[in-house]
Amino acid sequence: MTSELGRNDPCHCGSGKKYKACHLGPDEAAAREARSKATETASAEAPAEGEKAPAAAPKHQRPAQQPWKRGGQNTRGFQKHSAPRKVGSG
Repeated sequence: MTSELGRNDPCHCGSGKKYKACHLGPDEAAAREARSKATETASAEAPAEGEKAPAAAPKHQRPAQQPWKRGGQNTRGFQKHSAPRKVGSG
């Protein structure tokens, strides 16, 4: 139910407050506990020494080539450029 709610949506309890001010903290704490229990059970079900573990998918893959970049080169689009300083009055 909380996955459908945004932080600024009205709370699901009907208090009239925003979700972030009412139930966001307790809901996130419950989700953290559920995740920690899931990792504990997953580590308990880990294969014993000598057994092969199932192959895990790589955690990070390189992003695909972006079409707006020219040949994969860095375009340096958002750098700060400064003009030479004017000296004297004139």
